[in-house]
Amino acid sequence: MTTAVAERGTGVGALLREWRDRRRISQLELALRADSSARHISFIETGRSRPSEEMVLRLADHLDVPVRERNALLVAAGYAPHFPERPLEDPALEELRKGLERLLKGYEPFPALVVDGTYGVVAANSGIAMLLEGVAEPLLTPPLNAMRITMHPQGLAPRILNYPQWRGHLLHQMQRQLALHRSAPLRALYDEVSAYPMPERGAAAPPAGEGDVPPFALPMVIEHAGRTLSFISTIATFNTPMDVTVSELALETFLPADAETAAALHEGFTP
Repeated sequence: MTTAVAERGTGVGALLREWRDRRRISQLELALRADSSARHISFIETGRSRPSEEMVLRLADHLDVPVRERNALLVAAGYAPHFPERPLEDPALEELRKGLERLLKGYEPFPALVVDGTYGVVAANSGIAMLLEGVAEPLLTPPLNAMRITMHPQGLAPRILNYPQWRGHLLHQMQRQLALHRSAPLRALYDEVSAYPMPERGAAAPPAGEGDVPPFALPMVIEHAGRTLSFISTIATFNTPMDVTVSELALETFLPADAETAAALHEGFTP
């Protein structure tokens, strides 16, 4: 998709200026990075000069514009999109799908999943399935959304013992993405999940006992089958993606934050 450039009715110059402002880069600094001149950048932004396709891509690269929005810039400048957007089921992405499946399987019994640019779940392993026990059926009806499942009062939220802190972390993560991406669907999702009421059982995690080692990162502390499990979340993305769909995929893994959690996962895991 080429986003909503036509809906906004703005040209490539205005869009480039907006991205430059977002990145807090002056015209001179951008010109030096792109081997151009501040005068030429000014002419592009004011519409007095039409940039070449190569210049649009070069400026987008130096402004770290997301792949989807690079296509939007090209369309606004009168060029065809440069990056394809193939569905994950496309035969051309078969090896990618197999690779993701191997990664997810390799992380078991630790929970891991792959989400798209609006946190839609495109793949998950058995560790995730274990954590979803007790989640309301409507939330598990495709298409699944990781943010809804986590923050909905009938989702994981009531079982997350440090939910206020974890909720703040997730909302801040979405805010950072919104600052980098012009995504109406992501904005709508943020508005939805941030309005969810706090679950009645949501409470602060139990304080660490004397001699306990402080966490090295904010954990997600969750109650599961009468046990308290603690996870550290990590996120991985693709380097230099050449496809819009691939550029928005993220692999999130939940690693045990303590020995007790690791033991509990291994204990309940059946290869």
